[in-house]
Amino acid sequence: MESLKGLILSGGKGTRLRPITHTSAKQLIPVANKPVLFYGIEAMADAGIEEVGIIIAPETGPEIEVAAGDGSRFGLRITYIVQDEPLGLAHAVLTAEPFLGASPFVMYLGDNLLQGGISDLVSAFREHEPDALILLTEVPDPENYGVAELSAAPPGETGRVTRLVEKPSEPATKLALVGVYMFTPSMHDAARAIEPSARGELEITDAIQHLVDQGRRVEPHIVNGWWKDTGRLDDMLEANRLILDTMPERVEGELIDSQVEGRVVIEPGARLERTTVRGPAIIGAGAKLRDAYVGPYTAIGEGCEIIGSEVEHSILLTGSSVVELDGRLESSLLGRNVTVRRGTRQPRAYRLLVGDNSDISIL
Repeated sequence: MESLKGLILSGGKGTRLRPITHTSAKQLIPVANKPVLFYGIEAMADAGIEEVGIIIAPETGPEIEVAAGDGSRFGLRITYIVQDEPLGLAHAVLTAEPFLGASPFVMYLGDNLLQGGISDLVSAFREHEPDALILLTEVPDPENYGVAELSAAPPGETGRVTRLVEKPSEPATKLALVGVYMFTPSMHDAARAIEPSARGELEITDAIQHLVDQGRRVEPHIVNGWWKDTGRLDDMLEANRLILDTMPERVEGELIDSQVEGRVVIEPGARLERTTVRGPAIIGAGAKLRDAYVGPYTAIGEGCEIIGSEVEHSILLTGSSVVELDGRLESSLLGRNVTVRRGTRQPRAYRLLVGDNSDISIL
């Protein structure tokens, strides 16, 4: 098999994470203080892929280009490919065809996280050389995903893919497509052969189904570890929890009459005064915490301030402030440079999804 290329999809409008995505690409929202997109790029690099194309939208593409650069920091080369409109995953493949050429490729949705990366999957794809390898996992709500049906197989084996349906009203199985796919160049012809769906998009499920109907070999791989689509607030917080659970303890900031418990990362330049942090948690570089409590599964971004307040199970982006709240801020996602402060009356708990450059007074 020829050298694989990578294709990461980083367009889309991110409507499920508004208002955050009114001012920022959803793929750049951080999980454990690292943009979601970077996990996918690092997975490509770890699998030995040297050339990666990133599909970008006209509106958010420049921001993504600035963040990821030419790829040298990740040990690979990045080419940016503009998809003028979000017309489906198969349309993205066609848009990237000049970059992909005759190479087999890995397609990775830029807002997805997959435990353990893709190195083993790339090795299996190289070894068995199917026309397509798709990742599947059981989900409780398959009607919200592309769903696969498999042929019968002996015990301990997995059957071939026989049918794929995009967001079926009555799913035949609970096997949903994970946002990682591996294709040979035959996918280009398959994407050209299909028609737009009822929602006006060229669906990747229809293109894979075309391969199946043409007698091509489409193999499934059942994902046993966790996988997360970070398109919604609850999923983003859960992904943050899963990543923080894997981080080793590291304390490089300044602690003054403060204590940390459990797996806590405190980046250089952070300053904690009379503060308790219970991990898993991460405190970004230059953050200032005073008379504060940070509970488990919290990611505090660079330059944030937490004063006289408690924060738990939340994500705070760069430059945000939480000041003098009597109640605990929990299960929240604050955009960049957001200020949350006490008003004249204080409820006991707050749950917020707040866009960038906001200033909120809690009454």
